[in-house]
Amino acid sequence: MIGVDRPSPWWTPLRHADRRPFLAARSAVTRAVRTWFEKRGFSEVETGVLQISPGNETHLHAPRTELTRADGSRVQRYLRTSPEFACKKLLAAGETKIFEFARVFRDRERGDLHLPEFTMLEWYRANDDIDAIVTDTLLVIAEAAHATGIGRFSFRGKTADPNALPEELTVASAFERFAGIDLLATIVDGEGDRGALANAARERVRIAEDDTWSDIFSKVLVEHVEPHLGQGRLTVLSDYPIPEAALARADPSDPDVAERFEVYACGVELANGFGELTDAAEQRRRFAAAMDEKERRYGERYPLDEDFIAAVGAMPEASGVALGFDRLVMLASGAPRIDQVVWTPPAGET
Repeated sequence: MIGVDRPSPWWTPLRHADRRPFLAARSAVTRAVRTWFEKRGFSEVETGVLQISPGNETHLHAPRTELTRADGSRVQRYLRTSPEFACKKLLAAGETKIFEFARVFRDRERGDLHLPEFTMLEWYRANDDIDAIVTDTLLVIAEAAHATGIGRFSFRGKTADPNALPEELTVASAFERFAGIDLLATIVDGEGDRGALANAARERVRIAEDDTWSDIFSKVLVEHVEPHLGQGRLTVLSDYPIPEAALARADPSDPDVAERFEVYACGVELANGFGELTDAAEQRRRFAAAMDEKERRYGERYPLDEDFIAAVGAMPEASGVALGFDRLVMLASGAPRIDQVVWTPPAGET
């Protein structure tokens, strides 16, 4: 039997040398971004990885572990999918401008743009609206490009100038332009009308019998909208429909949409930000609905972090954003894959 050649481990000198320029770029971007925040009066924080709840979104999955206390009793904890819960508790405590380079974890995710363990750059501004955090996000992305000296981002044949005036596009207008769907017509009394969206999208995506409104929305977004975003320049995709609000508040001027935005470059989602929800009862309702759907689909649900729910009601008006730092470094360094810009690839991979 002829053996199959296997690549040498990532830690061999020759393979490491191939990755070394991308890792040097990572260090340069980290320094530049940290300095950017410090000059603007942000405090860098370090929050706990082990949490009572890893986040309460239907399709996010987190590793879990069991801790043994000093008295021998055991308690279940999760590896966080985001530092959001802890950071918002700090806002409730009185912090006003904070940022974190957070190690976060996701089960069921691996690919050219996904790692099971990665770095999320997350920051918050108390008493500032969503426009401030959008501006921050665009400036941070441009700062990363400046740190490496790259003129244009490039990925899978698409390019984007991080210094150009960004495209501003609402989700509804993007669905109309790229999929021919009147998205807001499928929202009734703040809820997605599954039948209406299925009828509108049936010629665009494959729809399963158990797909919800949100499932169909995501399929259209991924297959027909995202590939067109961030081409030539960054795209700020805003005004997400209220069923996709997550932890964002409703827009006071239009209850059918939420103060939520995402930033794209070369078809790659880089950041997801909110005008933060401060209604504890509404946050509880959204989480409970998401966990009901998670249990229906996956046979599991995550607990609610009651301290977090209380903190939502106690925190000031705020805006915040989570940015995929490894993805940003990948684009700013010119690396073709995300695993080339992390110092150590996922455990068990060569």
